Amino acid sequence: MDGYHIPVLLEESLDGLDIKPDGVYVDCTFGGGGHSCGILSRLGRDGMLVAFDQDADAEANLPDDDRVVFVRSNFRFLRSQLRARSVESVDGILADLGVSSHHFDDPSRGFSFRFDSPLDMRMNGSAGLSARDVVNTYDHADLLRIFRDYGQLQSPHKIAGQIISCRDNKSIETTGDLIEAVKRYTPAREESKFLAKLFQAVRIEVNGEMEALRMMLEQSVKVLSPGGRLAVITYHSLEDRLVKNFIRSGNCDGLLERDIYGNASLSLEAVGKPLTPSPGELERNSRSRSARLRVARKI
Repeated sequence: MDGYHIPVLLEESLDGLDIKPDGVYVDCTFGGGGHSCGILSRLGRDGMLVAFDQDADAEANLPDDDRVVFVRSNFRFLRSQLRARSVESVDGILADLGVSSHHFDDPSRGFSFRFDSPLDMRMNGSAGLSARDVVNTYDHADLLRIFRDYGQLQSPHKIAGQIISCRDNKSIETTGDLIEAVKRYTPAREESKFLAKLFQAVRIEVNGEMEALRMMLEQSVKVLSPGGRLAVITYHSLEDRLVKNFIRSGNCDGLLERDIYGNASLSLEAVGKPLTPSPGELERNSRSRSARLRVARKI
């Protein structure tokens, strides 16, 4: 399993969930199963784990354990998928929002600029929209939006225009084609950083990651039992801002709602401060460097 994905902030997230031996827990991002196995190690015989993953490859990592229920689905459908399995409430929800090492290291998936491979980036290989579709069919306004909002790139309008100019001559089919298309605006001294942001922007759009996160957070307070824990590991400021806003205000926009008496109406309270990987973890797993864990308890 570790070859698939090394679980980030493992002990910290397990501690944050405050796992009860007979509790019901959800791992929204099963992946290689590292976090799920950690949860199982703290559950008793009567405990239950519901593991979500939309990627068919992840199912091969399932442990032989009758306490596990695997859900082949995006976590945006959290509540309906739990209800379909007669689970009305849970004691904890964990979501590690990072892209697995398996995805980055498999050239055929098109997630990494390290390989010249077909532009795909779909976490669910049977989904309709691919990275190729985005870069070849989106108009200037939509390309500008994703490069500005999801990649936070400088001069996103120029990058969008350059891609459109290139695809007018030849469609952009591979990761190498995309790298070549934006070469004019790629900083020589920060090439890797620039391409990481560019690929991140396209990947977020392809997989609808921000909307899925919003939907999962909104449903989490409806399925958590009183005192239940929500633990979310983010990897960039866009995700972290949504999670922070939701914990603080009960919505992803950060707008605090009050009753007629001026009292705030909150469903969650933060547990401790946000955590980041220790120096030892960073040394063992450099891909954990941007991780941040936030934990909240349902009031």
